[in-house]
Amino acid sequence: MSIPSMPESIPGLEKDFNLLRETVSGGTSTRWMDHKKVKFYTNAFIFHGNKVLLGYKKRGFGLHKYNGFGGKVELGETSLEAAARELEEEAGIKSALKHIGILFFLSDGEDCAFHIDIYRGDGFAGVITESEEMRPEWFSTSADNSPDTGEAPSIPYEQLWETDPYWFPYLLSNTPFRGRADFRMDSEKGKLLPCKWWFGVLGGSAEVAD
Repeated sequence: MSIPSMPESIPGLEKDFNLLRETVSGGTSTRWMDHKKVKFYTNAFIFHGNKVLLGYKKRGFGLHKYNGFGGKVELGETSLEAAARELEEEAGIKSALKHIGILFFLSDGEDCAFHIDIYRGDGFAGVITESEEMRPEWFSTSADNSPDTGEAPSIPYEQLWETDPYWFPYLLSNTPFRGRADFRMDSEKGKLLPCKWWFGVLGGSAEVAD
């Protein structure tokens, strides 16, 4: 298997880029989309034993998809503070969150990019509670993506965002990662689909994706 040649940099991922190792890239577009401003968001994933807590989106952007718990970083708060607040608002719990990754997204026709800090929490305090926006559900993190106790279903990759399978293994293995994806509206399917993407890990020994 050949190792992908590293670009000099990826717009939006310039910090620590020299420490990254590319694991997968692709798409039909030849260049990255331009943006004029950046909005900052968070996304937190909670682990307990061999399970990960995902939220089923009940309304708004990402309707009917599973994701972590997060939202916009408000004026006057840090990314970590925003992540903790959103986790408690959307799932009713607290956790010692650790920064594990950065995702940078753009959509065709938008001049604003989204910088999303990804957090991982191992264990939690409180009672998991469904909110108006999210319904928390446990899923198995077993290597073959199948329940090993019969108590939790496998991770529903078909209901995650299309580029999530590229970086989710690094979240599961606690490997720091970075990634960018540009999306374009597919008129036939009537939804946003990735047209260019790049993902890498900070050091480590993760294998290059096929």
